[in-house]
Amino acid sequence: MPARETPAPDNSVFTDRAHAGRVLGEELSEHRLDNPVVLGLARGGVPVAAQVAAALRAPVRTSVARKIGAPGQPELALGAVAAEGPATYDQRLLRSFGLDEHQLHQQCEQERAHAQQQERDYQQLPPVELGGRDVIVVDDGLATGATARAAIRRVRQSEPQRIVLAVPVGAPEAVTALGEEADLVVCPRRPAAFSAVGQWYRDFRPVADEELRTLLAESTA
Repeated sequence: MPARETPAPDNSVFTDRAHAGRVLGEELSEHRLDNPVVLGLARGGVPVAAQVAAALRAPVRTSVARKIGAPGQPELALGAVAAEGPATYDQRLLRSFGLDEHQLHQQCEQERAHAQQQERDYQQLPPVELGGRDVIVVDDGLATGATARAAIRRVRQSEPQRIVLAVPVGAPEAVTALGEEADLVVCPRRPAAFSAVGQWYRDFRPVADEELRTLLAESTA
């Protein structure tokens, strides 16, 4: 059964990721969540996740998923891979580039190794059990949804009670597609005129590794 989706009330721009996280946290607070844990996708999802975790009084950790970029267009995700679990691919995009998964195997494994190294670098806190509880996967937005899909499939291996995908803004088609992966999708903004996540933030500066670690430490404290 496709995931239930929450309505999108407006198309206003967020001040920054913290503001987006507060908006998302308020909306998530209206849902019945069972012993939730929040996973922020590194790096941009972590500042959003920190605010969500504060609103829900839930633990927060980070998850890493890496894009498998198109030849000559590394920002265009043909797929994505997490530190563990299967890679995911957009079959339509693969066909448009005349590629198949086998041809991208080496790049996929390189990105998986990067994801594993990043998780080791970021995990200063003890792991949190995901099995049998609601796991909220948070990012700062959905464009293609490739990294979110890889993260969700990895979490699914831990047998959570339910996976909630929570993003402040997303391309409508990506939100609909991820509804087939998550049990619940919460996305307050789904603008029809969507071209990039950053256009929906006044401040969309990159998140540095040190900022990520500080946010996780402060959220735990």
